[in-house]
Amino acid sequence: MEKFIYPFSDGGKEMKSLLGGKGANLCEMFKLGLPIPQGFVITTESCMKYYKEEKKIWNTLKSEIEVNLTSLEGITGKKFGGDNPLFVSVRSGAAISMPGMMDTILNLGLNDKTYKSLAAQTGNEQFAFNSYKRFIQMFSEVVYGIEKYKYDLLEKELKENGVEKEAYIKEYKKLFKSEVNLKFPEDPMDQLLAAIEAVFSSWNNPRAIYYRNLNNIPHDIGTGVTIQSMVFGNMGETSGTGVIFTRNPSCGENKLFGEFLINAQG
Repeated sequence: MEKFIYPFSDGGKEMKSLLGGKGANLCEMFKLGLPIPQGFVITTESCMKYYKEEKKIWNTLKSEIEVNLTSLEGITGKKFGGDNPLFVSVRSGAAISMPGMMDTILNLGLNDKTYKSLAAQTGNEQFAFNSYKRFIQMFSEVVYGIEKYKYDLLEKELKENGVEKEAYIKEYKKLFKSEVNLKFPEDPMDQLLAAIEAVFSSWNNPRAIYYRNLNNIPHDIGTGVTIQSMVFGNMGETSGTGVIFTRNPSCGENKLFGEFLINAQG
């Protein structure tokens, strides 16, 4: 029976063509005992099958997603959409690196209920509010193609009018509905399935196709999709986001090289 998903515990660096570079290396880091956020990887083969299935997630894949998500809930002690909520990131990752060409969604699982739980658990309502806004923006742009500047204009207007946080979120959702004639999804599973489809679809977005043509990368290898429990880089001055290399990628010098931003997500 074909397997479409591998938890981090089942993969390794030798599975790069099947899990993509990001997914395979996360599995290898897990094997080495490094303290990484837990998750699972949807295979690159699933991406190519998605196009054969008329760009829809088929039932077997959906069942595997549900099984692996339940397992992730058990590992983290959190519940997707529950009172102690699990949040995840959804990231692309092909076998050959294509930086910035495909899509990512962060903070997935936030809704009107879990937003309040996150604020209560962290004691930081502003952080929870910022994370929820960011999720709505990213989901809108990546899944439905709503241009970011529309939220930027709305943000400016709401700030000028001194609108309260809950009203702020309602206005964000009004914008979403006005653009796509749908309510913003509250069910985390609906959010997740839509995000996975969007990452699969980003394999064939114009910039990704152009990049592959430019760099002689095959068009039929697909992208993996990594679903990983969230670590929030925007919780304050002790949080951040960044990239680090064990060697300098420009010259190969055997020294750590990287860059990071404090109190940011990426």
